[in-house]
Amino acid sequence: MYQFYMDGVLLPVTPKSMTLKISNQNETITLINEGEVNIAKLPGLSKISFEALLPNRLYPFALYKDGFRGAQYYLSLLEKLKTDCRCFSFDVIRTDSGGELLMESNSMDVSLETYEIEEDAEEYGTDISVKIELLQYRTYGTKKIEFKKKDGQTSAVVSAQRDASAKEKKDTYTVKNGDSLWGIAWTELGDGGRFREIYTLNADTIEAEAKKRGRSSSSEGHWIYPGSVLRLPS
Repeated sequence: MYQFYMDGVLLPVTPKSMTLKISNQNETITLINEGEVNIAKLPGLSKISFEALLPNRLYPFALYKDGFRGAQYYLSLLEKLKTDCRCFSFDVIRTDSGGELLMESNSMDVSLETYEIEEDAEEYGTDISVKIELLQYRTYGTKKIEFKKKDGQTSAVVSAQRDASAKEKKDTYTVKNGDSLWGIAWTELGDGGRFREIYTLNADTIEAEAKKRGRSSSSEGHWIYPGSVLRLPS
């Protein structure tokens, strides 16, 4: 079973396919005596594309964590992600029929590049199809350069890089509707990959709440519930 999350919100119908393109930044140059050579560089930003169905009626194959929501709810989410001009978490989670993780989740910080809304009464009825393109996001920072002059010589002192997305950290976080551990790690710690630290620190709380809701386990933090107060790692 595959589940797609955008900014912590589960898409009701899993797209039938997804394309992940790893961009190339290698450069070729021609040397006078050596001919053409290839200069290897770090890969560029990855691009993700898929098509999602947004139902306007309840289907047995659709999945909603907090009850049925029509297509407009997800269209509003897309509009907000685009107009807010910010990055968000994109997660693909693979589980078996019992809810156990099959492999490591694919998590990536992305921005919403384009989305195309298609309404076709013959093919989709009252439902809506959306083609979505995402682009990997990488954090960046600034450096302060101070010029000093001594004995007629000018030198530059470069301070440590400051993360442009840095924010004041909190000790705890209260789970809200649509939250995921990856999304919490991204917004509160600045690194979605630290979601396992949050789970390890709050495993007893998370598992107890999952059992209270009728589940055998939380699937290592996949299932979390509004109102739970989680401690945040330092």
